[in-house]
Amino acid sequence: MNSNIKIMLIEDNPDYRKVIDLAFEHDKFIHVTHKIATAERALDILRATDPDKYPDVILLDLGLPGMSGQAAVTHLLTAVPTAKILVLTQSDKEEDVLHAIYAGATGYLLKSSGIKQLKEGIKHLIDGGSPLDAKVAQFILRTLRERPAPAIEDCVVSSREVEILHLMGEGLVKKEIAVKLQISPFTVQAHVRNIYEKLHVQNAPSAVSQAYRKGVLPVSKMSKTR
Repeated sequence: MNSNIKIMLIEDNPDYRKVIDLAFEHDKFIHVTHKIATAERALDILRATDPDKYPDVILLDLGLPGMSGQAAVTHLLTAVPTAKILVLTQSDKEEDVLHAIYAGATGYLLKSSGIKQLKEGIKHLIDGGSPLDAKVAQFILRTLRERPAPAIEDCVVSSREVEILHLMGEGLVKKEIAVKLQISPFTVQAHVRNIYEKLHVQNAPSAVSQAYRKGVLPVSKMSKTR
Protein backbone atom coordinates (compact mmCIF):
# COMPACT_ATOMS: atom_id res chain seq x y z
CA MET A 1 0.00 0.00 0.00
CA ASN A 2 1.14 3.53 -0.79
CA SER A 3 2.47 5.07 2.45
CA ASN A 4 1.41 8.56 1.39
CA ILE A 5 -2.13 8.49 0.02
CA LYS A 6 -3.21 11.88 -1.31
CA ILE A 7 -6.91 12.64 -0.95
CA MET A 8 -9.03 15.27 -2.68
CA LEU A 9 -12.33 15.87 -0.88
CA ILE A 10 -15.18 17.36 -2.91
CA GLU A 11 -17.89 18.23 -0.40
CA ASP A 12 -20.06 21.34 -0.12
CA ASN A 13 -20.96 20.95 3.56
CA PRO A 14 -18.33 22.89 5.58
CA ASP A 15 -19.11 20.98 8.78
CA TYR A 16 -18.53 17.63 7.09
CA ARG A 17 -15.33 18.91 5.47
CA LYS A 18 -14.13 19.77 8.97
CA VAL A 19 -15.05 16.28 10.22
CA ILE A 20 -12.99 14.65 7.46
CA ASP A 21 -10.10 17.04 7.97
CA LEU A 22 -9.95 16.27 11.70
CA ALA A 23 -10.30 12.53 11.11
CA PHE A 24 -7.18 12.43 8.93
CA GLU A 25 -5.21 15.23 10.57
CA HIS A 26 -2.76 12.88 12.31
CA ASP A 27 -3.04 9.85 10.02
CA LYS A 28 0.37 8.51 8.98
CA PHE A 29 -0.76 7.19 5.61
CA ILE A 30 -3.68 9.32 4.40
CA HIS A 31 -3.34 13.07 3.73
CA VAL A 32 -6.17 15.36 2.67
CA THR A 33 -4.46 17.71 0.23
CA HIS A 34 -7.56 19.50 -1.10
CA LYS A 35 -10.97 20.31 0.40
CA ILE A 36 -13.23 21.75 -2.30
CA ALA A 37 -16.92 22.69 -2.31
CA THR A 38 -17.79 22.21 -6.00
CA ALA A 39 -16.93 19.86 -8.84
CA GLU A 40 -16.22 22.78 -11.16
CA ARG A 41 -13.57 24.18 -8.83
CA ALA A 42 -12.06 20.71 -8.36
CA LEU A 43 -11.74 20.29 -12.13
CA ASP A 44 -10.06 23.70 -12.47
CA ILE A 45 -7.52 22.74 -9.80
CA LEU A 46 -6.84 19.32 -11.29
CA ARG A 47 -6.27 20.72 -14.76
CA ALA A 48 -3.65 23.07 -13.33
CA THR A 49 -1.95 20.44 -11.16
CA ASP A 50 1.29 18.67 -12.03
CA PRO A 51 0.72 14.94 -12.63
CA ASP A 52 3.07 13.97 -9.82
CA LYS A 53 0.79 15.85 -7.41
CA TYR A 54 -2.47 14.30 -8.58
CA PRO A 55 -4.66 12.88 -5.81
CA ASP A 56 -4.69 9.11 -5.44
CA VAL A 57 -8.30 9.09 -4.27
CA ILE A 58 -11.14 11.54 -4.79
CA LEU A 59 -13.81 11.48 -2.09
CA LEU A 60 -16.89 12.69 -3.92
CA ASP A 61 -20.23 13.82 -2.56
CA LEU A 62 -23.12 13.45 -5.00
CA GLY A 63 -25.35 16.29 -3.83
CA LEU A 64 -23.14 19.17 -4.94
CA PRO A 65 -24.26 22.64 -6.05
CA GLY A 66 -23.79 23.30 -9.76
CA MET A 67 -22.42 20.17 -11.42
CA SER A 68 -23.70 17.15 -9.50
CA GLY A 69 -21.38 14.42 -8.26
CA GLN A 70 -23.01 11.98 -10.67
CA ALA A 71 -22.16 14.18 -13.63
CA ALA A 72 -18.68 14.92 -12.28
CA VAL A 73 -17.43 11.31 -12.18
CA THR A 74 -16.55 11.04 -15.86
CA HIS A 75 -15.08 14.57 -15.98
CA LEU A 76 -12.87 13.87 -12.97
CA LEU A 77 -11.61 10.60 -14.47
CA THR A 78 -10.88 12.39 -17.74
CA ALA A 79 -8.85 15.00 -15.86
CA VAL A 80 -7.03 12.44 -13.68
CA PRO A 81 -7.34 8.93 -15.16
CA THR A 82 -5.08 7.48 -12.45
CA ALA A 83 -7.32 8.59 -9.58
CA LYS A 84 -9.82 6.31 -7.88
CA ILE A 85 -13.18 7.81 -7.05
CA LEU A 86 -14.84 6.85 -3.78
CA VAL A 87 -18.37 8.21 -3.55
CA LEU A 88 -19.11 9.42 -0.01
CA THR A 89 -22.72 10.52 0.19
CA GLN A 90 -26.00 10.33 2.06
CA SER A 91 -27.81 8.90 -0.95
CA ASP A 92 -28.59 5.20 -1.20
CA LYS A 93 -31.01 5.71 -4.10
CA GLU A 94 -30.89 3.08 -6.84
CA GLU A 95 -30.24 5.54 -9.66
CA ASP A 96 -27.43 7.26 -7.76
CA VAL A 97 -25.64 4.01 -6.90
CA LEU A 98 -25.86 2.52 -10.38
CA HIS A 99 -25.02 5.76 -12.18
CA ALA A 100 -21.92 6.35 -10.07
CA ILE A 101 -20.62 2.81 -10.48
CA TYR A 102 -21.24 2.63 -14.22
CA ALA A 103 -19.67 6.08 -14.67
CA GLY A 104 -16.45 4.77 -13.16
CA ALA A 105 -16.59 5.20 -9.38
CA THR A 106 -14.54 2.46 -7.73
CA GLY A 107 -16.32 2.48 -4.38
CA TYR A 108 -19.51 3.74 -2.74
CA LEU A 109 -19.83 4.52 0.97
CA LEU A 110 -22.56 6.31 2.87
CA LYS A 111 -21.81 9.21 5.20
CA SER A 112 -23.31 7.13 8.00
CA SER A 113 -20.17 4.97 7.77
CA GLY A 114 -17.73 5.39 10.65
CA ILE A 115 -14.32 6.99 10.23
CA LYS A 116 -12.66 3.60 10.75
CA GLN A 117 -14.72 2.13 7.89
CA LEU A 118 -13.83 5.10 5.68
CA LYS A 119 -10.11 4.73 6.37
CA GLU A 120 -10.25 0.99 5.71
CA GLY A 121 -12.22 1.66 2.53
CA ILE A 122 -9.58 4.09 1.24
CA LYS A 123 -6.73 1.66 1.96
CA HIS A 124 -8.69 -1.20 0.36
CA LEU A 125 -9.27 1.00 -2.67
CA ILE A 126 -5.54 1.70 -3.04
CA ASP A 127 -4.82 -2.03 -2.77
CA GLY A 128 -7.12 -2.69 -5.74
CA GLY A 129 -10.35 -3.40 -3.91
CA SER A 130 -13.79 -1.82 -4.31
CA PRO A 131 -15.34 -0.81 -0.99
CA LEU A 132 -19.13 -0.85 -0.89
CA ASP A 133 -21.36 0.13 2.01
CA ALA A 134 -23.14 -2.97 3.35
CA LYS A 135 -26.54 -1.37 2.71
CA VAL A 136 -25.55 -0.58 -0.87
CA ALA A 137 -24.25 -4.13 -1.44
CA GLN A 138 -27.54 -5.56 -0.16
CA PHE A 139 -29.46 -3.23 -2.45
CA ILE A 140 -27.40 -4.34 -5.48
CA LEU A 141 -28.05 -8.00 -4.65
CA ARG A 142 -31.78 -7.37 -4.21
CA THR A 143 -31.93 -5.44 -7.48
CA LEU A 144 -30.14 -8.20 -9.39
CA ARG A 145 -32.48 -10.84 -7.97
CA GLU A 146 -35.50 -8.87 -9.16
CA ARG A 147 -34.18 -8.38 -12.70
CA PRO A 148 -34.16 -11.17 -15.28
CA ALA A 149 -30.72 -11.85 -16.72
CA PRO A 150 -30.45 -10.84 -20.42
CA ALA A 151 -29.07 -13.14 -23.08
CA ILE A 152 -25.29 -13.61 -23.05
CA GLU A 153 -24.61 -14.62 -26.64
CA ASP A 154 -22.40 -11.54 -27.09
CA CYS A 155 -20.48 -12.08 -23.87
CA VAL A 156 -18.19 -15.11 -24.08
CA VAL A 157 -16.26 -15.33 -20.82
CA SER A 158 -13.78 -18.14 -20.22
CA SER A 159 -13.98 -20.48 -17.22
CA ARG A 160 -10.86 -18.87 -15.74
CA GLU A 161 -12.41 -15.41 -16.11
CA VAL A 162 -15.54 -16.67 -14.35
CA GLU A 163 -13.35 -17.87 -11.47
CA ILE A 164 -11.72 -14.46 -11.28
CA LEU A 165 -15.08 -12.68 -11.43
CA HIS A 166 -16.33 -14.80 -8.56
CA LEU A 167 -13.28 -13.92 -6.44
CA MET A 168 -13.64 -10.25 -7.36
CA GLY A 169 -17.21 -10.49 -6.11
CA GLU A 170 -15.86 -11.74 -2.78
CA GLY A 171 -13.76 -8.57 -2.53
CA LEU A 172 -10.35 -10.08 -3.29
CA VAL A 173 -7.75 -7.82 -4.91
CA LYS A 174 -5.56 -8.95 -7.81
CA LYS A 175 -2.65 -10.11 -5.62
CA GLU A 176 -5.00 -12.20 -3.48
CA ILE A 177 -6.63 -13.71 -6.58
CA ALA A 178 -3.20 -14.65 -7.91
CA VAL A 179 -2.36 -16.48 -4.67
CA LYS A 180 -5.77 -18.16 -4.55
CA LEU A 181 -5.54 -19.45 -8.12
CA GLN A 182 -1.76 -20.04 -7.99
CA ILE A 183 -1.08 -17.90 -11.04
CA SER A 184 1.02 -14.76 -11.49
CA PRO A 185 -0.38 -11.28 -10.78
CA PHE A 186 0.43 -10.36 -14.40
CA THR A 187 -1.81 -13.19 -15.60
CA VAL A 188 -4.60 -12.00 -13.32
CA GLN A 189 -4.17 -8.46 -14.64
CA ALA A 190 -4.48 -9.71 -18.22
CA HIS A 191 -7.65 -11.65 -17.39
CA VAL A 192 -9.14 -8.65 -15.59
CA ARG A 193 -8.41 -6.44 -18.59
CA ASN A 194 -10.16 -8.96 -20.86
CA ILE A 195 -13.12 -9.12 -18.49
CA TYR A 196 -13.51 -5.35 -18.53
CA GLU A 197 -13.39 -5.31 -22.34
CA LYS A 198 -15.93 -8.12 -22.70
CA LEU A 199 -18.37 -6.65 -20.20
CA HIS A 200 -17.78 -3.04 -21.35
CA VAL A 201 -16.98 -1.77 -17.85
CA GLN A 202 -14.17 0.18 -16.20
CA ASN A 203 -13.87 -1.24 -12.68
CA ALA A 204 -14.43 -4.27 -10.48
CA PRO A 205 -17.86 -3.39 -9.00
CA SER A 206 -19.25 -2.77 -12.49
CA ALA A 207 -17.72 -6.03 -13.77
CA VAL A 208 -19.25 -8.12 -11.01
CA SER A 209 -22.61 -6.38 -11.27
CA GLN A 210 -22.67 -6.77 -15.06
CA ALA A 211 -21.64 -10.43 -14.79
CA TYR A 212 -24.64 -11.21 -12.59
CA ARG A 213 -27.00 -9.16 -14.73
CA LYS A 214 -25.86 -10.97 -17.87
CA GLY A 215 -26.04 -14.39 -16.26
CA VAL A 216 -22.28 -14.97 -16.46
CA LEU A 217 -22.41 -15.57 -12.70
CA PRO A 218 -25.58 -17.04 -11.17
CA VAL A 219 -27.31 -14.88 -8.56
CA SER A 220 -27.51 -17.92 -6.26
CA LYS A 221 -23.70 -17.92 -6.08
CA MET A 222 -23.66 -14.23 -5.25
CA SER A 223 -25.82 -14.79 -2.19
CA LYS A 224 -23.19 -17.17 -0.80
CA THR A 225 -20.44 -14.56 -1.04
CA ARG A 226 -22.23 -11.97 1.07
